[in-house]
Amino acid sequence: MDPIRGLHHVTAVARDPQRNVDFYRNVLGQRLVKRTVNFDSPDTYHFYFADETGTPGSVLTFFAWPNMRRGVRGNGETNTVAYNVPVDSLTFWEERLKQNGIQSNPIETRFGQNVLAFTDPDGMGVELIEVRDLPAIQHWEDGPIPQAYALRGFHSVTLWLDEIGPTSALLTQGMGYLAAGQEGNRYRFTGDANELGHIVDLVHRPGKMQADFGAGSIHHIAFRVPNDDAQVNYQSALSTAGYRVSPVMDRSYFHSIYFREQGGVLFELATDTPGFLIDESKDTLGEALKLPAWFEPNRSEIAASLQPLTLNPVEKVSAS
Repeated sequence: MDPIRGLHHVTAVARDPQRNVDFYRNVLGQRLVKRTVNFDSPDTYHFYFADETGTPGSVLTFFAWPNMRRGVRGNGETNTVAYNVPVDSLTFWEERLKQNGIQSNPIETRFGQNVLAFTDPDGMGVELIEVRDLPAIQHWEDGPIPQAYALRGFHSVTLWLDEIGPTSALLTQGMGYLAAGQEGNRYRFTGDANELGHIVDLVHRPGKMQADFGAGSIHHIAFRVPNDDAQVNYQSALSTAGYRVSPVMDRSYFHSIYFREQGGVLFELATDTPGFLIDESKDTLGEALKLPAWFEPNRSEIAASLQPLTLNPVEKVSAS
């Protein structure tokens, strides 16, 4: 089988839909490329934030559950999602976050790269990491952030685990990742360096508190497979290896299979195709509520159950 090249998307939980959109779209400068609903609970939003066209490896999605209590970060869960940013841009981001009520941690160095860490309005861990050789994305020219500072797709995810051995084996023996180094209790694994989100970090925290899922928690991380055939091959191989793998699920914009790795983290394998342009043009991505065909007969009831949402105008930042 071809090795996994990197992340497809990361899915987390927010409480306030409007606050979630305002932060990721208007503050961080990620385009809302799809406004739909949770396919398992259509009375709640599912938002997709990404580059201009929803390039796999740039897509952060949220289930908006207004009544969800706040989660507690801990072992057995993806703890942090990190984005690539240009070198010498972290001072800009420190100030921008501060202006928008977000207190960031002091800049640190990890594996030779500068890292700015903070939590989003729901308490989810986010990092911005300066990268010299930035991967290609489709910059959102109409967004608030000039390209000189803009987020450039995913850098990595960090998992907190009681034991890292089984997850390390899955990544290296089952998914094609390579062990790429260690700093303290952090172990790095890498896929194709030319791809977005090709890094997975495992933090070894034996005996520490388990995560308590809620708002601000990362629900699952999705890895890229190019097409349905590759996905079925992985489904078979993972099942043979003893993982309980779901049937293939149609998520409209990609097809998915799910399984929990042995540390408790929910993994997904998602296809690159068909993508986010199948039901909207590039110019209108994210503007309308999109529903899968099986929900269309109930559009009126579903729309009425959702909190009204406003795409507030973005204020462009000067590049100077």
